[in-house]
Amino acid sequence: MNNIFDSSNAPITEPEVFTVGDFGQWKRPDLSSVYSPDLYTLTYIARVSSGGSSEIRVIATNDNGVHLFTVTSAESSSYVAGNYHWQLEVEQISTGNRVVVQTGDVKIVVDLDENNTNPATHAETMVAKIESILQGKADSDVSSYSIAGRSLTKMAFNELIEVRDYYRKEVVAEKTKNSIRNGKGNSSSIKVRF
Repeated sequence: MNNIFDSSNAPITEPEVFTVGDFGQWKRPDLSSVYSPDLYTLTYIARVSSGGSSEIRVIATNDNGVHLFTVTSAESSSYVAGNYHWQLEVEQISTGNRVVVQTGDVKIVVDLDENNTNPATHAETMVAKIESILQGKADSDVSSYSIAGRSLTKMAFNELIEVRDYYRKEVVAEKTKNSIRNGKGNSSSIKVRF
């Protein structure tokens, strides 16, 4: 593993997942060859998809002719967890004209080092709540959850099974994606040895 604090080891694309309170950096050499850091400013602007007012702005610096984006731990400590949509803007320094050249998504996740942090995803939470109803052990918190306007506690048994199975598949998909991102491969891969 390379030293992730060294800008020469910075990945060449933006992160898909970012943890609140973490340091992060990445480069965009593909855009630096077209939009020289001496003549253009590149800025990522991300806004939380839940409609809140949380906005993240990361402006590139010139790192030996390459646009380098850096987020300090102090900056990201104020980030709000959630799913964000981002756009990458290029601004021509001489004119102030700008163009959005790329869009994408990033997931900001909670820092498990913080007290009382619940690391469960929405899908994991829903599986647990539905299973508590199926087992007859639902607490008062479960009655406040609803799907498509219907309270979980008012759903028929077969509807609960169907919704639970849907969220179980979501959990498996999340874990598979996380495993692939961490270089561990896909659990559904078939390994053959000769």
